[in-house]
Amino acid sequence: MATRGRVTVNPDLAKERANATFDVDNLTNFINGGVAATKRKRYLQNLAINDPELQDRKPWACMTREEQYETALRKHIHMNKRMEEMDITEQRDKMEYLGTGANHESSPIGVHTSMFLPTLQKQGTEDQKRRYLPLAEKLSIIGTYAQTELGHGTFIRGLETTATYDPKSREFVLNSPTLTSMKYWPGHLGKTVNFCILMAQLYTNGKGHGMHTFLVPLRDLDTHQSLPGVELGDIGPKFGYNSNDNGYLILKNVRIPRENMLMRYSQVLEDGTYVRPSNARISYGTMTLIRVGIVTTVSRCLAQACVIAVRYSAVRRQTEVSPGGPEAQIIDYQTQQHKLFPLIATSFAFYFTGLEIYKIYNVVNTSVEEGNLDQIGDLHGLSAGLKAFSSSSCCAGIEVCRLACGGHGYSHASGIPKIYVSTIPTCTFEGENTVLYLQTARYLMKCFTKVQRGEKLPGFVSYLGTDLTAKSTLKSDVAIDCLVLAYEHRAARMIKAAAMNVQELVQQGLTQQQAWNKTTQQFVWATMAHCHAYVVKTFAMRISNSNLDDKTKKVMVAVCKLYAVHGMLENLGDFIQDGFLTGSQVDAVTRKMMYLLEEIRPNAVALVDSFDYPDKALDSCLGRYDGDVYKALYEYSKASPLNKKDVLDSYTTYIQPLQRSSGTSSMAKL
Repeated sequence: MATRGRVTVNPDLAKERANATFDVDNLTNFINGGVAATKRKRYLQNLAINDPELQDRKPWACMTREEQYETALRKHIHMNKRMEEMDITEQRDKMEYLGTGANHESSPIGVHTSMFLPTLQKQGTEDQKRRYLPLAEKLSIIGTYAQTELGHGTFIRGLETTATYDPKSREFVLNSPTLTSMKYWPGHLGKTVNFCILMAQLYTNGKGHGMHTFLVPLRDLDTHQSLPGVELGDIGPKFGYNSNDNGYLILKNVRIPRENMLMRYSQVLEDGTYVRPSNARISYGTMTLIRVGIVTTVSRCLAQACVIAVRYSAVRRQTEVSPGGPEAQIIDYQTQQHKLFPLIATSFAFYFTGLEIYKIYNVVNTSVEEGNLDQIGDLHGLSAGLKAFSSSSCCAGIEVCRLACGGHGYSHASGIPKIYVSTIPTCTFEGENTVLYLQTARYLMKCFTKVQRGEKLPGFVSYLGTDLTAKSTLKSDVAIDCLVLAYEHRAARMIKAAAMNVQELVQQGLTQQQAWNKTTQQFVWATMAHCHAYVVKTFAMRISNSNLDDKTKKVMVAVCKLYAVHGMLENLGDFIQDGFLTGSQVDAVTRKMMYLLEEIRPNAVALVDSFDYPDKALDSCLGRYDGDVYKALYEYSKASPLNKKDVLDSYTTYIQPLQRSSGTSSMAKL
């Protein structure tokens, strides 16, 4: 065993790290945003690692659902208190601290901080904020965001919950008029919260005004008993997120004061007069923020799975390469490299994309705060598609990482199942992915129409105006700029084809909606291509504009190229359909893929080390920094609750009578 400081490291892992061609800390600092940011991150991680209140009392997978809920609640309330004491207010700092202290243990107060508070801050009046924000920030009131219903989720206009204004009492009367109108799925609604922000159809003076937000008390602040007219509870065990009490809510003639409607942008006056907002989409700002955040979140989840799978692939030896020779590290097999190395690249690609769109969100949000709503549509068109594309890609990648770990990947000991079940909901919450692709598709359709009219487009869709008759100039070196152009050509061609199909169907006599419905799958493919092009270009720009040292930059250029080349070969038909790429160019791309796998091989472990996840965050026997995998698996097995007794009571109840009745008990004497 090799030694790193006081840590004894598996010799295969030690060799991998010694053979890396770049300094891991340099790349870690680049990922984090500088030396000071890395130091801050590790400080916060160590706060969580060394806090006795955050130590697990038994393996997470061995806890009952109620134990998982109580453990997560205890940890997150404790960490919330500690963050307040230490004045930890930056979102990134919170993410690092929480992610180490309770990684993939969904917080029973997470929606309170990620959606309830931001909605109050962005949509509440100054009076509402003065009244409720101090209480919410101190957890004196705990809330959730109640939008999704039993019968409707992403289609917000179809929600059925009603808020009818009564001008005599100056109150809103809230009702769940049908079975399908019950709120269903909001996080923490079941048992934790005492308030919610309710999305409901507003009616006043006999007219409907669409969806609006209301602040609704649900439980007594002293007893926590549900209030009159309020029926709520937990929806039961789920595929994952079982520390989270996702709930249901039925409202029967519940009255709230007029002042409980969030009225920063739209108002109901005392006499029932409705004052509409300048832009109806402004109430969707919280969802946009969450969608933007998901891109970075899922990239981190995939990165953690990659750390586990790559480190294990360096430690695990399987099959002789030559008869009588030593068993090879499975990371030396090209097929294993083809599974994992593009996923390392994908983690980087979506992480940098997440940082970029968060910057865009902040710019647009500042403009909105100043009263300029012009860019809301552009941000929505960008964030909806990228949320769908990143979550689908990363969840699929996590499953590949699990399979790459062989049989041990199926065990909770690997840590990957815990990552997977906490990541997979991102494909459906805050908008089911197909629906979000189509929302972005509608935006792209509008952009294409503007191109036809000769109008200027925002930068990230400006490629729609490029010449589609041009052919690729890609050569054997497979330059990044040629790859970017190829992705933009692919997206532009597919968007044009889908949009032209709609226009042709309309010319044949179909309505716009009928034509759209006959083209939706084509538009989903086109939107995926658009998102893919955006990610490739963002990744390439991030690396080309970086101040990385030469050795690190060389490695990251290879990683960036691998992401683009792999995606091109996986979707090859899209790139050759109109002859943009020739057969010889496809051969060059294929050769480049194999070369890049070989080039990245010496740096694979160092690349995943640069993500800088401590063992506590990974919670994995296979992904340990020291590589002592088999001892860890043995210790994990011994900790199984079934091993508390050598002979279980079930033996006496079921097996022993069976054996006695069949006469097999005499075998013990043999």
